[in-house]
Amino acid sequence: ETAGLPELCQAIAQWYNRRFGVSLDPNKEVLPLIGSKEGVGHISFCFIDPGNIALVPDPGYPVYSMSTLLAGGEPYLLPLTEENDFLPDLEAIPDKIAGKAKLLWLNYPNNPTGAVADIAFFQKAIHFAKKHNLAICHDAPYTEVAFDGYQPPSLLQVPEAKEVGVEFHSWSKTYNMTGWRIGMAVGNAKMIDALFRFKSNLDSGIPQAIQQAAIQALNGPQDCVAEHNAIYQRRRDKLVKALNDIGLRARAPKASFYIWPRIPDGYTSISFTAELLDKANVAVTPGTGYGSAGEGYIRLSLTLPESRLDEGISRLLKWHRDKAR
Repeated sequence: ETAGLPELCQAIAQWYNRRFGVSLDPNKEVLPLIGSKEGVGHISFCFIDPGNIALVPDPGYPVYSMSTLLAGGEPYLLPLTEENDFLPDLEAIPDKIAGKAKLLWLNYPNNPTGAVADIAFFQKAIHFAKKHNLAICHDAPYTEVAFDGYQPPSLLQVPEAKEVGVEFHSWSKTYNMTGWRIGMAVGNAKMIDALFRFKSNLDSGIPQAIQQAAIQALNGPQDCVAEHNAIYQRRRDKLVKALNDIGLRARAPKASFYIWPRIPDGYTSISFTAELLDKANVAVTPGTGYGSAGEGYIRLSLTLPESRLDEGISRLLKWHRDKAR
């Protein structure tokens, strides 16, 4: 059954209430997904007709643009720049574009930049969406991966959010259930219903054993979340220090698995990635893999085991020393 077990929808609603103070109707405002990527990919088909525009962050998760193109629409890229703390400048979007847009994609804590957004930014985005009569899709799988006591907010904490938006979430990042393929969409009842109707013609829901495991994850002890975050925070501190030591400018992110350092002058993202692979035997992702505005950056992930991370850091430091000779 595409709608998911009623007790899973109930557990999701209760978790949102405990974590964010957000009330959801489990029957109308909650939809379990076969991994949040599935919902992110499918929702474009609920809103985008040929000729419509989706406002998509650049750099960003490639599915936002690809699903827009698959639905026959056109992605309009919103550059995320360091000067703007990697938040899109909504005021810079021409009215003509905003008028044709049906969807605005947001993703905070952000992949790939590690940036975060506050409630004031979400309020601004909701005001923009209401003014231009478009929907917001907030992809939020990293809200539980955060450091230094920081707690990322939900878009739905803004009172009017449910009038215009849905939020996607996942068990992958919070409970290490990557590969189990279970996620959720919550928020505006009409948007949730449209996604349900589209999905019900394509899939038959999540295996029930996985739904039961997901209920246990949400309702059971949550100590594992803080334990994982302490591990990621230790890796973050180690890696940010090493990157700055070799002359890259790396900010320590408040949330997410990702470090997004600026590369040294004289390189492109691709040429620097190739140099690290050839000379240091270290694989990183070029920023341009997430869009043209990712030029000048690389992305590193904190999901490696400690021993591999230490090995990678020592290879980077050796490469830097050899280069300086």
